Amino acid sequence: MMTQSKLNRLLVIALMTVCALWLIIPFGMAILWSLVDPSEPWTADRIFPPSMSFYRWQNMWANSSLQSALVNSYTLAPVSAITALILATPTAYALGRIKFPGREACKIIALLPLVVPSFVLAIFFTALLFRLGLTHFRYGAIVFAHSIIFLPYAIRIMTVSFEQIRQDHIDAARDLGASRMGRYKAAYLPALKPGIMASLLIVFIHSIEEFAVAFIVGSPNFITVPTLLYSAMGQDFVRPNAAVLSLILVVPNVFLMLFLEKLLRSANPAMNSGKGVA
Repeated sequence: MMTQSKLNRLLVIALMTVCALWLIIPFGMAILWSLVDPSEPWTADRIFPPSMSFYRWQNMWANSSLQSALVNSYTLAPVSAITALILATPTAYALGRIKFPGREACKIIALLPLVVPSFVLAIFFTALLFRLGLTHFRYGAIVFAHSIIFLPYAIRIMTVSFEQIRQDHIDAARDLGASRMGRYKAAYLPALKPGIMASLLIVFIHSIEEFAVAFIVGSPNFITVPTLLYSAMGQDFVRPNAAVLSLILVVPNVFLMLFLEKLLRSANPAMNSGKGVA
């Protein structure tokens, strides 16, 4: 009779196998499509492309807007992430450190924008940006929109981080004569550091992948990698080019998510509050 431990091990192996296939098959197909040589098409009767080369990668780099799209995407994302973190910190401090009636309800309300479809938010923000006259400065308008749209992520993560700060450590630093900055470094910063990094990474990844606002506000002059990808999939529908763009868009984010997972796993609340373990 199979023991419980063996059954659990088999279930874990089965789950890991399914997850691996779930990732390997799409990535494998994208890699193969990105290497299809235009001299000989990949037809349905062949398991692998008949001829492979890096022509698609070279052509996309040299003869498309990929270079400017990469610059736009990877300058928008960090600025949006930093702006969202700055805007989220006061609200997160209030929700995490100040007790007031209805605090739990406010935490839920802060997350409600996440249930609204992104394209609806994009249309709303586009109308708002037009009213404010910010659309002439497309870069700033998209940064503003990305920061506000992804603000709930930063608020929630930073709220949890502020809740991890121990009051006795703040009091101890104060009793020892530490200044406000000293109390911040000793009691606040160790607990907030994982949350700050997680907030920046989450908003960064979402900003990189965001399509609707960048497309509506930025078109036709301001191009990001997602708008270029949707153009290859929609208007032009060149599958190999779309595969190249999807890999360029997704692969860095996969590594960032793995880094984020490692960061969150190492975030021990007992140590984050400035108290080491002997």
